[in-house]
This record gives sequence, structure tokens and C-alpha cells, in this order.
Amino acid sequence: MAGGSDVAEAAVLSCVRCGKPAHLQCSKCMELKLPREGAAFCTQDCFKASWSSHKSVHLKAKLSSQGAGTLGEQNSNLANEGWLYCLKKGQARTPKLPHFDWTGALRPYPISSRRAVPANIDQPDWAIDGLPKIEPNSNLQHVVEIKTSDQIERMRETCRIAREVLDAAARVIRPGITTDEIDKVVHDATIAAGGYPSPLNYHFFPKSCCTSVNEVICHGIPDARKLEDGDIVNVDVTVYYKGVHGDLNETYFVGNVDEESKRLVQCTYECLEKAISTVKPGVRFREIGEVINRHASMSGFSVVKSYCGHGIGELFHCAPNIPHYGRNKAVGVMKAGQTFTIEPMINAGVWRDRMWPDGWTAVTADGKRSAQFEHTLLVTESGVEVLTGRLASSPNVFPWLKA
Repeated sequence: MAGGSDVAEAAVLSCVRCGKPAHLQCSKCMELKLPREGAAFCTQDCFKASWSSHKSVHLKAKLSSQGAGTLGEQNSNLANEGWLYCLKKGQARTPKLPHFDWTGALRPYPISSRRAVPANIDQPDWAIDGLPKIEPNSNLQHVVEIKTSDQIERMRETCRIAREVLDAAARVIRPGITTDEIDKVVHDATIAAGGYPSPLNYHFFPKSCCTSVNEVICHGIPDARKLEDGDIVNVDVTVYYKGVHGDLNETYFVGNVDEESKRLVQCTYECLEKAISTVKPGVRFREIGEVINRHASMSGFSVVKSYCGHGIGELFHCAPNIPHYGRNKAVGVMKAGQTFTIEPMINAGVWRDRMWPDGWTAVTADGKRSAQFEHTLLVTESGVEVLTGRLASSPNVFPWLKA
């Protein structure tokens, strides 16, 4: 508890975490003039163990005075510069924070205007009007495609670019950077490689990647919020290049993260690795969910059921569907030449989700944190090739990989 001070009360308060007599108080709570009853701790160990949940009290106190406070002024200034809140899946904007029964401490911030793509870049059919034309009616929504050697080579190249783009984003993540700045890095790196950022205007999604912070499960929209020390953030990148898509994501630590969040993120990484290790011809798609569910449950976490992995190639999303939870009813058996993603979303609390007013951002129903990892995979004759695998140049940001 850096900066803690003795509780200046004649009556001894109870520790917020364990209920023992408390002799220390959170200095930030004192600064914000919050009730002492919710700011008392018996030891620094109890304070540190509670930090990930306790710090939300500070943010909520700030948000309660948003209308007249610094945050409100900041958002007003952003609105004057063309930054607005997103509504209706990206088809509408508003200068005011939407009303919503928020599940956690996180709030949406205004977003910047849509980033431009040079005319020489090959673009998918939704780039202009936001509506995919080929994908929804394709036979590949029902039949799992066996890729040709040419398609596979193009996917290898595209997935390598996508990996390099995600690595570029990973290198800039730190406290104080906004998720909009991360989006700019992703956008610029994709364009520089000659690719198109697949999410941009896909069903009107307003940005070039997804950035999902803390309780956001997936599809978070990059905005003006600055990442804070202790946050976790998932960056989801998809690149369209030479007529095919490559899709991957990772969840990163921002500064000093509490132990429970570290455990959640590592477990999610392990869920993906264990699932990938099962991929080979003859394995049923439904087995992936069994493997993931077993590891997550044994670690005390839950598996999101509302979103799944998917086939990928010349289409962004197609068959097969890859559920990540146990006892699922996914149809089909893996065959050499198939390409699809596995992208487990693992929650610290309940698996259920809620949708923010923007129509994209899925958050945990109880406001607890969520993590995700994703790879694009190719089933080979003997097993699996991770098309979006880490490179020798990939930043070494995960402690368990350093060991």
C-alpha cells in the first residue's frame, strides 16, 4: 500500500479484505474523501491482494462527477474535435455517454473518425459500405473448405504479416497510451505491408482492430481512454492480403498487474496451446471445447459460450464453428487442408456476457476480467501448422515463455 497512512480513527475499523482489525488506509481513498470503512486494510499484503478490485472504487468516484469534472471536460473537448461515442454497431455517433447499467468499472470513451486506406490497397467487399456481400451467402458457411496449395501459401504470407502487425502493437502497450493509438499502430503497420485491416467497416465496425480491456470479453472498440497501470488488454488483429485473411490476438499486461489477472491470462494462453496440440486429421471439432473447458474449470475460471472460433481464408468468417466450451454440438471432423481459428475467451467469474450500447463491445455480466488468445491454424497431414505463430522477432512479453 504505497503512500498508506495510519487510520486516524479512535475506533478500529475492519479490513476490507479479511475483516481483521485495520490499521492502514488507502491514501487514494483519503485524497478522494471516500468513506474510511471501504478503505481500511490490516496489512500491505491484504491491500496488494485487493488492489485489482479496490482500485475500481477510485474510478467510480471519478466517474460519478464526470459531468462537471476533468473527465467530462476532456470528453467535451474531444467532441469538439470530432471524437464521439459509438452507437448502433458503428452506424451512429453521439456526443454524450450513453445510459447503461455498466457491469464493471470500465466505460466507453469517444472514438476518432475512420482511418483512411490508400486506393492502391486491395480491399474486401465491405470496405466502402460496411456490408459483406459474398460471405453471408457463400456455400462455405455450410461446407468446410479444403484449401489449395496456392491458398495455403497466400495464407502463410498473410498470417505472417498479421503476426508482425500484432507484435508492433504489443511493443507500444504501456500505461498512458490510448487504445486509439494502438489502433493507429495496427492500421499503419497493416497498410505499410500492403494489407487491409479486415475489421475496418466490417458490418460497420469503426476501427482497424479490436482492443478489449479488463472486463471486455471481445470486440472492444479502440477509443480515447488511456490504459492504466494494472489493466489487461487484448488486441485482436486481422489482415486481408492477396485475397485471404489472417487472424490472431493476444492479451497483454499493462504495467504492474495483480496475481489473479496474471493467472487468468496465463490459463487462457494454456487453454489455446492445449487445444492446438489436439489438432490433426480425424479429430472431431467438438473435442476442442472439451480440452479448453477442462483446463479452465480446473483453474477456477469459466469459458464464454457466446462467441466461437471460425473457418477463415478468402472469407473472414465461415465454417467450421469452433465452440470453446464443453459438451458442445460442433459438427464435423478435421481434415488436412482446412484452416480455422481457435480463440478461447476465459472469464474470472461467470461465463455470461452483456452487450454495451455500441452494439459491439461484449463485457462480462459480473464485471470481472476476461482474457483471450487466438491463432489461425492449418490442419496438415500429420498434425497442425500454426500460421500466426510467434516469430524470433516477437516481443518477449509473457513471463511463462521466458522460463
